[in-house]
Amino acid sequence: MPGLIGKKIGMTSIFSAEGKNIPCTVIEAGPCVVTQVKMLENDGYNAYQLAFDEKKDKNTSGPLKGHFKKAGTTPRRILHEFKNFAKEYELGDDVTIDIFNEDMWVDVAGYSKGKGFQGVVKRHGFHGVGGQTHGQHNRLRAPGSLGASSYPSRVFKGMRMAGQTGNKKVKVINLKVIKVIKENNLLVVKGSVPGAKGSYLIIQKF
Repeated sequence: MPGLIGKKIGMTSIFSAEGKNIPCTVIEAGPCVVTQVKMLENDGYNAYQLAFDEKKDKNTSGPLKGHFKKAGTTPRRILHEFKNFAKEYELGDDVTIDIFNEDMWVDVAGYSKGKGFQGVVKRHGFHGVGGQTHGQHNRLRAPGSLGASSYPSRVFKGMRMAGQTGNKKVKVINLKVIKVIKENNLLVVKGSVPGAKGSYLIIQKF
C-alpha cells in the first residue's frame, strides 16, 4: 500500500459537526524523499524506498552516505518501502502529505511504549489468587501452575509468563483521517496510535 513515514506529535481532541468530542492523534507525515526505486526487472518487484527525518552526517555510516548521495539527498534517520503509488517518482523526488485527504482510512504501524520486565498481572492481566487464607502466603500476584509435572514434563511454548513488556511493533488498522494540514505536514487521525511522542510511524492508505 502507498503511504508515508511520520512522527507522532501527540494527542488532542476536536468537536464534530454533531458536537461530539473526538479523541485524535496528530502525526507529522513527511515530506519523504525517494532514495531507491525498486524495479521488477532488477529486484523482482516494484516499490519505492522512502526516507524521513534528517540526521547529522557524522552519525551516518559510510555505505549509507553513498546510498543517500546517489539519491542526491542528505542523510535520513529512517527508511521504509512502499508499493502501489498512483504517481510515478524519480530518485530524489519528494513525496508529500498530498497523497492523503480527509475522510479516507489509513493503517498506522509503530513500536509500542516499552515497560521493561513486568509480571503476569500487568503483562497479561492475570487476577492472581483471591485472599490470603488457607495457607496462601505472599503469592497474590504469582502466575500459578506452568503445566503438568509428570507428562509432558516441560512448559508448553507460548505459556504466558513474566517478561519484557511493550516495545513491540503494533499496527492499528482502519483509522479515519479527520483533518489534513498541508502547510505544516500534519495529519490528524481519529483515535490513538502506538508509541510515545516523537516515535516514528508508518502510515499506509488503502
